[in-house]
Amino acid sequence: MSELAMLDQKLPAHLRSLEALDETTKALMGSSGGGSKRISIEGGVWRMLVNGNEVARNEERSMNVVIVAAAPKVSRTFYAGVYKKGVATAPDCWSADGDKPDVTAKAPQAKTCASCPQNIKGSGQGDSRACRFSQRLAVVLENDVGGDVYQLTLPSQSIFGEGEAGKWPLQMYAKMIGSKGVPITAVVTEMRFDTDSSTPKLTFKPARFLETDDFNLALEQGKTDAAIKAITMTVAQMDGVDSKPALENSKPEVAEAEEVEEVESAEPVKRTAKKEEAPAPKKNLNKILEEWDDE
Repeated sequence: MSELAMLDQKLPAHLRSLEALDETTKALMGSSGGGSKRISIEGGVWRMLVNGNEVARNEERSMNVVIVAAAPKVSRTFYAGVYKKGVATAPDCWSADGDKPDVTAKAPQAKTCASCPQNIKGSGQGDSRACRFSQRLAVVLENDVGGDVYQLTLPSQSIFGEGEAGKWPLQMYAKMIGSKGVPITAVVTEMRFDTDSSTPKLTFKPARFLETDDFNLALEQGKTDAAIKAITMTVAQMDGVDSKPALENSKPEVAEAEEVEEVESAEPVKRTAKKEEAPAPKKNLNKILEEWDDE
């Protein structure tokens, strides 16, 4: 038996109840211990990253996850330099709320995002905007709800738009789920690459409802430090990349899918408030899923 074989066995009950490693273990593990974990969709492939290093990949077209937390607002990032594969740098300007540059941004482009010259069509490649929208999620794998929490950062074309039944962008998918009176954390979400898109783009649909135990686990996962960090820190911050400019100024080229995508997508617009309507009666959850499948 190898020296670590005992650690591959089922943990004793008193150890399974531990919520996190103690500080002593973390200290002895060094800077790589308990590092940030995220899922990248660069190149149309699911890539599992730890501290920015790829540790596994999955080339299936779809992946099932449970969304346990999400950043409260769509964020923005701007890179002044030309993207070079394998060279990671922090954004020159970024905004967590999509309204104004973050106080830690090294080169704010304007006082507000609405007035920013990088928010004008044509400031990026073609008719696109140089400053890009993104949405940060904290997800867990379908078959390991109580396991690792991963950050997933989506480009704008995976967030906005109408989509179609069973192939919704994130916001429309969330609206469809919410309109049925179902929390998104209560369902297993199928994420699928849109093969009609020239750049990595995901669509979403419900796969099944979580059982009670897994649903309660998912709710707890959404409160963990890992989930909170996943939705409040940028990819650059989580991976600990250089925060200094490493590239010459130029219009940004297509970068990693989480940060920049080639196709300009629909963006959120303000709408006039409508008189609140009475909520529709809730349907049986199994019936809802059957209706989705029929579509």
